[in-house]
Amino acid sequence: MNLNNIQNIYFLGIGGIGMSALARYFNHIGKNVSGYDRVETNLTKQLVTEGIKIHYTDDINIISKEILSSTKTSIIIYTPAIPKNHNELSYFKSNNYSIYKRAEILGLISNNYKTVAVAGTHGKTSISTNTAHIIKQSTFECLAFLGGISKNYFSNLILPNKDDNNTIAVVEADEYDKSFLQLNPYIALVSSTDADHLDIYENKNNLIDTFNQFIDKIDKNGILVYKKGLILDKKCFPKKSYSYSLEEKADFYAENLSTNKKGQYCFDLITPFGTMKNFTSGVSGKVNAENAVASISLAHLLGIDEKTIKKNLESFTGVERRFDFQINTEHIIYVDDYAHHPAELKAFITSIKDLFPGKKLTGIFQPHLFSRTRDFVDEFAASLDLLNELILLDIYPAREEPIEGITSKIIFDKVNLKTKMMCKLEDIIEVLNQKKLEVLLTMGAGNIDKIVKPIKENFK
Repeated sequence: MNLNNIQNIYFLGIGGIGMSALARYFNHIGKNVSGYDRVETNLTKQLVTEGIKIHYTDDINIISKEILSSTKTSIIIYTPAIPKNHNELSYFKSNNYSIYKRAEILGLISNNYKTVAVAGTHGKTSISTNTAHIIKQSTFECLAFLGGISKNYFSNLILPNKDDNNTIAVVEADEYDKSFLQLNPYIALVSSTDADHLDIYENKNNLIDTFNQFIDKIDKNGILVYKKGLILDKKCFPKKSYSYSLEEKADFYAENLSTNKKGQYCFDLITPFGTMKNFTSGVSGKVNAENAVASISLAHLLGIDEKTIKKNLESFTGVERRFDFQINTEHIIYVDDYAHHPAELKAFITSIKDLFPGKKLTGIFQPHLFSRTRDFVDEFAASLDLLNELILLDIYPAREEPIEGITSKIIFDKVNLKTKMMCKLEDIIEVLNQKKLEVLLTMGAGNIDKIVKPIKENFK
């Protein structure tokens, strides 16, 4: 498909973080962009202000005339979260429209650039956003499709000042539905391969096999960067392959790790090419220090000079809903995070404990997906036991139908904390006002983000 011949682009599930970045890209280059989503959100509202037409009812009659009048100059992009019996999707299928998954289009676009693809069951959004910022503020041009809203750019899309041979594309390589197999990167990074999406992969071995397939798609003259300790098939590795770690010895690893008054981690970086000294991570938390090592490694291998990397790393302000400080006063600390996998919860909570030793941690957690809750109930309980106090919300179903016997209660019953309770999302403020809080955490990938602003305003 030649995208230059396409005039109209319609998105089914336009409010998704990956879909909205593509919508913004096509809107920027002058295409007629419109779409459907199930609910209105802050992100869809922002897309509308940017000139994109969006509706929230599954109704063919609302679709723009431009889309309905031509199958030759229109394409449909959809997310796997759209149900198969969706009326609009069924209409497009029966009327011979060209229909593509988001990942296919991302692959088509990124094939035109030297691409950096960041993969991993967790960490990829923070690493890709940090990397994109370092590149953007260097002598290279950068086009980035991100899985979160960058605080530096207030968007999940970063555009180059001029699109030329000097432009590097940074993409988040999503393992869900094997989407990242549509990419052919020059540099790829793998941050983690923890068992996840077992509704797709069935078991961890199948997941790792697919990561190996992704690595095998790296350019023959390209580069792989991977977290040390991951079990991957080295037969798939390109000739240039480098490991990274925060403190364990690897090709790239940190030394002389310390924190400053802002909670930011400072360190020297040992590399295969020599030692680089005096880095400061722009965002606090030990987990972000490890992400910083990954981003520095990528930037260094792209040829960005040490001074530029240091400056841009320190000016990175993070990603919304990733270790996202909402309040940080002597009276109360409130941090919001997207963590929705047991390994992510453990990394987030442990990093908070390191920053605020001795403080009481109260965590609000919203499980995401019935299948993930079922598959990792013991692991969730173990991670949540790192808190001092737990408030557990109902499962956010996302794309799934309920599974008999699977509710938040199965996690609740396995948590060993003395202070724990279950709560409805709408009752959170009332419950919190009855508690003496020191450090408050909100965690989850569903609609828990709706309570972040009300909590912040309540405790200001």
